Amino acid sequence: MIIGRAEEIKILQNALNSEESEFIAVYGRRRVGKTYLIREAYSEQFAFQHTGVAKANKTTQLSRFYKSLQLYGLKKTATPKDWYEAFDMLEELLDQQQNAKKLVFIDELPWMDTAKSNFVSALEFFWNNWASARHDVVLVVCGSATSWVINKILKNHGGLHNRVTQKIHLKPFNLLECEEYAKWRNLNMSRHEIVEAYMVLGGIPFYWKHLQRGLSTAQNIDQLFFGEGSALESEFESLYASLFNRPESYVNIVETLSKKGIGMSRGELLAATKMTDNKSFDKALVELEECGFIRKYENYKMRRKNALYQLIDNYTLFYFRFLTAGRQRIEHFWTKTINSREQTTWKGLAFERVCLWHVKQIKQSLGISGILTETFSWHVKGNDEHKGAQVDLVIDRDDKMVNLCEMKYSSDMYSIDKDIHQDLINKRLTFLRETKTRKTVHTTMVTTYGVEHNAYWNDVQSEVTMNDLFN
Repeated sequence: MIIGRAEEIKILQNALNSEESEFIAVYGRRRVGKTYLIREAYSEQFAFQHTGVAKANKTTQLSRFYKSLQLYGLKKTATPKDWYEAFDMLEELLDQQQNAKKLVFIDELPWMDTAKSNFVSALEFFWNNWASARHDVVLVVCGSATSWVINKILKNHGGLHNRVTQKIHLKPFNLLECEEYAKWRNLNMSRHEIVEAYMVLGGIPFYWKHLQRGLSTAQNIDQLFFGEGSALESEFESLYASLFNRPESYVNIVETLSKKGIGMSRGELLAATKMTDNKSFDKALVELEECGFIRKYENYKMRRKNALYQLIDNYTLFYFRFLTAGRQRIEHFWTKTINSREQTTWKGLAFERVCLWHVKQIKQSLGISGILTETFSWHVKGNDEHKGAQVDLVIDRDDKMVNLCEMKYSSDMYSIDKDIHQDLINKRLTFLRETKTRKTVHTTMVTTYGVEHNAYWNDVQSEVTMNDLFN
């Protein structure tokens, strides 16, 4: 069963009805369900399918490719000497078949591009000189090494430049899709539990697959991450190593960003990581953003001048907060510390990240889906005259309004006290003073169960609850 992915399935199915050959690149972070989507969407009806071999040399890659060709009906000859000969054999195999559409799926393509193998050059030749000249080929390529797919296929400046006819960036599940998946698995999770699981796992289907029936969310987090032999014990190292060729610099960046919730400017990040100011640094930032680990956002009314980079990947945030310094080996750490100040503080930050993944749903709840909007974060430092202020989500609307979204996690209805009330007023007044906007500025509360309507509630103009995030 496929949960969600309606648009992606439509792209894949439409390729079968195309009057031209189609070259589709599917990319996205490790464990997001790329291979599963392709196989389910096409019901395994491939004219040829092959998966690259991890950490294997050119000889092994060619040998396994040849084995796959034989499995799909190629007459036994000799193992190809290079990739040009290997793709010639693929052409021969496809020519023999009577399928109306010759559906070819090559998975883990980056693993096949070993040093000095000329793999990409041979792939270019196969597509440009044979497949694209026909009308019956659908070539689907995929790989967890997202940076490789982006740079070698999507941004190729050689023979594959602009040759990809469709690209699918497969993103994590949203909350509604996680709820559907949990129901399909009979996990019997409340929406509050789903939100708490999302704070840790994000919307990565493979992580959700490991949740066990009959356990609370806290117990499931323990069995996934804490104690000897936990299910995802070595996931962090595998995650970044699979996505990036040299993961050390990427890990350096996300670890540095994990220490500053609001984010950092390029200059601040460069200084803190002690990396070299060159194209490799900028390339790492772009690729981390494209993979959904960080976001680059602009401070309201300041645009690119003071853009900040912020870590938004739920799992990575969780890892650096709780899975270092030996805690990973403490049995039942999560359930033992469930009411600790550290967990409470982290849940507040993690809930903000969950909301940032669901801005579309927040807009829908506010009834502004049809209004042109831009989203920002905003902050200003304090001085001797005025307090500083920070708003993680600002929705700037074309109907002359601005929503300052205050995101607060709570296990019950959220109660605004005198201090919080003053803080909300200060944020709105500071925003008006510093930005000099002429638009109407409203305070919007985004909470789990809503805001208690007490004496300090009246300055809140609109509310969004946890249930709204599931739309």
